[in-house]
Amino acid sequence: MSHPYRSQPPRAFWKQTVPGRHPMDVGDWYQPRFTFEGRAIATAGSCFAQHIGRALRGTGFEYIDAEPAPQGVPPEAHVDFGYGMYSARYGNVYTSRQLLQLLRRAQGRFAPREAAWEHKGGVVDPLRPTIEPEPFGSVVELEMLRRDHLARVLDMFTRAEVFVFTLGLTEAWLSAEDGTAFPLCPGTAGGRFDPARHQFRNLSAVEVRADMESFVAELRALNPKVEIFLTVSPVPLMATATQAQVAVASSYSKSVLRAVAGELYDAHAFIDYFPSYEIITQPFMQGFFYEADKREVSPHGVAHVMKTFFAAQGGQGRDVPQQPIPKLFEAERAERVKCDEELLAVFGEAEP
Repeated sequence: MSHPYRSQPPRAFWKQTVPGRHPMDVGDWYQPRFTFEGRAIATAGSCFAQHIGRALRGTGFEYIDAEPAPQGVPPEAHVDFGYGMYSARYGNVYTSRQLLQLLRRAQGRFAPREAAWEHKGGVVDPLRPTIEPEPFGSVVELEMLRRDHLARVLDMFTRAEVFVFTLGLTEAWLSAEDGTAFPLCPGTAGGRFDPARHQFRNLSAVEVRADMESFVAELRALNPKVEIFLTVSPVPLMATATQAQVAVASSYSKSVLRAVAGELYDAHAFIDYFPSYEIITQPFMQGFFYEADKREVSPHGVAHVMKTFFAAQGGQGRDVPQQPIPKLFEAERAERVKCDEELLAVFGEAEP
């Protein structure tokens, strides 16, 4: 008797894909919709997006760095000042709402009412409060650098032929006045928290989908040829502002993001999804690719994810180096420290 399952390939069946194989030998993770070869690539997102950008730069792809470090800043200080982490110096873009507002700000179509936060005798940018190790000396300096930054972001969005975005969180802190999505809770790395002005929002799947659809439409209006490459961060929440236990809250957040990524993939032929989340988190991986804290992804895990990506893209003569700790990802430790320091600015005081 004929039925649809009879025409499915082996990768569609658990028994033909997983049992009897070492987890590292499980394959057929991904079939690309488009190629990265010979195309200008930009990245943004949560901390995990940094790994993708580093791999692309380190293996010779045409990676956009629209806001490079100026001469005189030593390489070991680049991360401290937010250089080289992404294609521009916007820091971590954790949520769909942040991403949408970043594009609108770059186009001059959205200007948050909270333009500067006082901090440690100076001021910081509420939309990237930890981008430098010390506050700016004045609002004039902050605004001058922000104008230059947003011009470079607009250039990046305009030039990108592939835009890579890693969905990281659903939990967001929003301005009650104009809906600005802050990367951190006000009052942690600058400013003063005011419950009348600042609201917590755990974005729903409907809200994330709406944000992303608006972003996609607006980006394609600016840059009609750009294609979008989505991933979901496999890094669990460090802490939650909900009443749920942190692992339960993390499961909700990742489930929403993964569902929306799938919907966007199904809805748009120019959007691709790469399963870095699944490669790291599947039960048969037994947590092998996590560090001892069961949260951070190890360099070995990142290397395996990128090897899978490069292999699916046809090899192209590129590979992630095979070493006890892949050198391509050694720098990630400093960047992960910066990510964790940023998050601890929000959550550290609440930890026992």
